[in-house]
Amino acid sequence: MNLDELRKELAGGTIRPAYLLVGEEPLLRDDALAAIHEAVLDGAAEDFNLDRMAGDSATAAAVRDAVGALPMMAKRRLVVLREPEGRRGSSKALTDGLAEIVPELASQDSSVLVVAAGKVDKRQRWVKAFGEPAVLVDCAPPKAGRALTAFVREEAKRQDVSLERGVAELLAERVGPQLLLMRQEIAKASLLAGEGQKVSLAHAEASTGQVAEQPIWDLTDAIGEGRTADAIAMLSRLLDGGAPVPVVLGTLASHFRKLLRLGTGGRVPGPPFVVRKLESQARRYPPARLMTCMQAIHDADTAIKGGSTMRPEMALERLVLGLAS
Repeated sequence: MNLDELRKELAGGTIRPAYLLVGEEPLLRDDALAAIHEAVLDGAAEDFNLDRMAGDSATAAAVRDAVGALPMMAKRRLVVLREPEGRRGSSKALTDGLAEIVPELASQDSSVLVVAAGKVDKRQRWVKAFGEPAVLVDCAPPKAGRALTAFVREEAKRQDVSLERGVAELLAERVGPQLLLMRQEIAKASLLAGEGQKVSLAHAEASTGQVAEQPIWDLTDAIGEGRTADAIAMLSRLLDGGAPVPVVLGTLASHFRKLLRLGTGGRVPGPPFVVRKLESQARRYPPARLMTCMQAIHDADTAIKGGSTMRPEMALERLVLGLAS
């Protein structure tokens, strides 16, 4: 099942007892989780009906207790477990427990378990446990070409933005498989076009050409190398020079997704000297810290989009301070 199929199923009223969200794109996993969260809790209080757990600290017993608890003034509870294989040498007890817990959930409808992971081995018993009525949701990002262009069109449709012919291809070429940045670029191009107007090639070209490459990479290097003062100074220069906050945030998200991929044993494409530099930066961050950074980027994105009274520039500055520290 992919994200679009998940949304359609939830909209139709089908809620499964357990979901495994798998893919290296945090944005898609977050979108899938948000859709499940909305459908399961349906406005119910989170304090008593939502449990969040991390793979580097959760135990099978804690997961079993969480899914076994009764909802309070709600139809269902939601239990979210991230990266169950996150602990080297100590995750087997947790995943073995999941292999037993997930099938048991089929006999009840008071709790929903969501497990999110960047990468799994589908041959593992605990992963196979997410068969009917549970399900695995594929959150792999579109890499390039037609798949990425299709994502642009679907994302524009989701934002209720109309694109003229050729705009989706242009955005795919210029932005690449940086989905958070792509989402922001579509929104920015729509603002340039004006309410109710189609986004033209001119709008897309203008919206994607406002940030010079070198200063933004200087910023990511300063953050990745822990040069906090330099990072804040470079951010200030970027913003003073007219760099849009969403574009800077999208670039930071892309950079830390690469660090997370390298930090969890994956690979990233690029010239050897760039990859070596990224590998060096990734060694500064344990995988759990990189996950925290990705969550901080997500929180900053929410704040910048109106989820906070803080000015977007201040939210971005606080984020950079946290990432570089």
